[in-house]
Amino acid sequence: MIVGDLLGLTDLRIEVGWATPELLAREVTGVTSTDLQDPARYLRPGELVLTGLVWWRPDDLVADPAAAARAAGRFATALRSAEVAGLLAGEGTHGAVPAELAAACRTHGIPLLSVPAGTSFRAVTDRVYLRLWGDLQLRSEGTAAVPATVRRELLGLLHSDAEPSAVLARAVADLGLPDCSLLTTAGRTLGSSAAPGRTTGRPALAAPAAPSPRALPVGPQGASPFDGWLLQPHAEPATSAVAVLHGLAELLGPLAVRARSTATAQRQGATRVLDLIRAGATGAGSSNSGVDGELAEALTACGLPTGAASSSALTPVVVRIPGSPAAWSPAALAEALHRTGAPFVVAADASAAGTAVGLTAAPAADVTAALRAALPQLRSALSARQAAPAVVRAGVGPSAAPNAGALRSALVQAEYALASADPSDGLGGSARLDSLATLLRGIPAEVQAAYRDRLLAPLVEHDRANSVSLLDTLDVFLRLDASWSRTARALHIHVNTVHYRVGRIEELTGRSLSRLEDRLDLRAALLCGRTEQSGV
Repeated sequence: MIVGDLLGLTDLRIEVGWATPELLAREVTGVTSTDLQDPARYLRPGELVLTGLVWWRPDDLVADPAAAARAAGRFATALRSAEVAGLLAGEGTHGAVPAELAAACRTHGIPLLSVPAGTSFRAVTDRVYLRLWGDLQLRSEGTAAVPATVRRELLGLLHSDAEPSAVLARAVADLGLPDCSLLTTAGRTLGSSAAPGRTTGRPALAAPAAPSPRALPVGPQGASPFDGWLLQPHAEPATSAVAVLHGLAELLGPLAVRARSTATAQRQGATRVLDLIRAGATGAGSSNSGVDGELAEALTACGLPTGAASSSALTPVVVRIPGSPAAWSPAALAEALHRTGAPFVVAADASAAGTAVGLTAAPAADVTAALRAALPQLRSALSARQAAPAVVRAGVGPSAAPNAGALRSALVQAEYALASADPSDGLGGSARLDSLATLLRGIPAEVQAAYRDRLLAPLVEHDRANSVSLLDTLDVFLRLDASWSRTARALHIHVNTVHYRVGRIEELTGRSLSRLEDRLDLRAALLCGRTEQSGV
C-alpha cells in the first residue's frame, strides 16, 4: 500500500492538504493515532499518523503568531525524525487544517492529507489494515503454503473482525492442522481452535500453559519480551503441516501489527492522563475544575469512565522492572491488565526508570488477582530475554473517583504499595498496608539502615564482643508483649537474668522499655533489620 491509495477510498472523502507525487508513492506499513505534539518515540518508520489536532490550541497562539509556526514545526519535526509515511489531520476539532501545519509539512517533506469531520478515525484505521491484508494476499498468491481459496476465506473472517478463536478453528478444520492457540509471548491466550464451543472434527488437546519451542512468531516481534504474538500448535505437527503453519502465522501477522499500533496510541493518551493527575491535584479529594475538566476529556478519549457513580471508580497500578528499557514495563503492565477484561491505560513513568503506571476500571481486588496470576508468567518471559534474574514487582492502589485529587492520592498509595511489596510474590496492595512490618517495607533501604543503626548500633557492638545476644533478648521481649516471665521461659533463663539484660539494653540504647513509645521505636528498628536482610 502507498499513501496515495487513500485518495482512492472515496467513501472516506480524504483529500490532499499538501503532497508531491513522489511523497504519495511512499510505502505504508501501518497507522497510529496520536494527539501528542511530540509523538516520535511512539512511531515506527513507514506508518501513517492520524491526529485530531487536540494539541493545536489556536486561542493560545493568537497573541503570538510565530508560536503557531513553532508548534506546527515541532510536530512536523517529530514526524520526520520517526520517518513516517504521511500525516492524516482530522478536521473535526478545528475545521480546516491549519495553514501553519501545511507549511511545516512542506518544509519537512511530509505528505499531508485531511480527514473530514464525518469520517471516523476507526474507519480510516480499519481500511488501511484491510488494504495491507489485501497486499499480503497478493504477495502470497501462488507461493504461500495456505491454499488461495482458504486464504481468502480466512482473510474474510479477519476483515469482519471475527474472534481469533473462530479464525483458528476454521483454519484447523480446513487445513488439517493440529489444534492451535494464538498466544502472547507472556503466555496470555488470545484465541484457540480448541476454545469451548469450537469443533474441529476430532478430539482437542488442551491448550499449552506457556509458549513452547515449536511456537511460531506472528508478525514482527515487539521491542519488549511481553508484546510479541505466537502461533502455538498443541501437538507436534506433521512434516507436511509445518509450512502450512508458517503460512497461517504470516496471515495473522497484520492482527499483531494492528494490536501493537493500538497499544502505542493508547499509551500516548495515558501519558497525558498521568501528567494531569500529577500536575493538577493539590491533595486527596481536592478538586480543580479546570484540571478535572481536562482530565475527564482525557479519560473519555482513552475509553475510561468519568462519572460520579461508584461504577466509575478507577484503580491505579504500578509495575517496575529494575534496569529494563522504558518500553518493557508498560508492555508488562498491559499484559496483566488485559486479564481483567476492563478498560485500562498504561504509560511509562518518566520519573522512575523501569516503571509503568496504569489506570483501570476494574476493582482493586480484580486487579490484584490478575497481577497475582500474571507475575509468574511475566517473569518467565523476562527470563527468556535476559540473563539477569527476572524481577517484576507491582503495587495496586485503592479504587478512587475519577478526579485529579482522588486519583493522585490513590496513585501515591499504589507507588508505596509497590515499594512495600511482599517479597514472596513481588505484589503489594494498599489493602495489605495493615501492619508496621508492611509499612516499613515501603521505606527506602538506606533510610531503614540508618534508622536501625541509630537505635541498635550499641547492641550490635555488644553482641560482637559477647556470647550473650542482647538483640535476641530484645526481640523476644518485645514479641512477648514485654512479659518478664514468658521471656524467661522462651530463652530458658531465670527471670532475674531477663531483668539484668533489659537493664543493659536500656543503658546502651538510652530507651526505657517500660514506655510504649520507646518499645515501638525499638520494635521498628528490629523490623528494619529484617526488611534489609530480606533484600526488599
